[in-house]
Amino acid sequence: MKCIVGLGNPGPRYERTRHNIGFQLADAFIAAHSAVRLHHSELYESYRCTAEGQEFALLMPMTYMNDSGEAVREFLQRFDVPVGDTLIVYDDFQIPFGTLRLRPHGSDGGHNGLASIIGCLQTSEVPRLRIGVGGSTMPAVHTHGSMADYVLSRFDPDEEKLLPRLLTHAQDACCLWAVSGIGTAMSRYNRNFFSSASAE
Repeated sequence: MKCIVGLGNPGPRYERTRHNIGFQLADAFIAAHSAVRLHHSELYESYRCTAEGQEFALLMPMTYMNDSGEAVREFLQRFDVPVGDTLIVYDDFQIPFGTLRLRPHGSDGGHNGLASIIGCLQTSEVPRLRIGVGGSTMPAVHTHGSMADYVLSRFDPDEEKLLPRLLTHAQDACCLWAVSGIGTAMSRYNRNFFSSASAE
């Protein structure tokens, strides 16, 4: 079983914000593949489905972003899922809206959710998919406060119209990662969807 972890913050205040694009990807995957409930706890919600002949678990931590690692660690231990079979999906304001970046490992890049996961799992060898949320309304000066406000804001109307296509594209990237490996998925999906031929 492969595990896709969508990062976000629970509650209506954070719904459909840029910082919650990991939740949105998980929700879209669940809906597209008729996923069924797997296991819920105080730390997370999880679902199970099959796509492209591969069994998936979809995990959404309910701990708030900064403590996501606790939920991921408990789930992986409970269901005996290797870290290498786990893909963390989260937002990145440093890359443009529509851009995907898959990597097999690395630092947290300043993302608190990923930092929590790396800390709790005690390894940086964690596959991840960053979804770009950088847009025209992003502050020119990247102070901590201004960028916190930005990632907790909603997408602008033009981005909202494009978001369903982007989430479908990101689901395809997740499936290719699961079936063919991260190297193949990187070579196909590490680009901006809306500026590539695949968007036509």
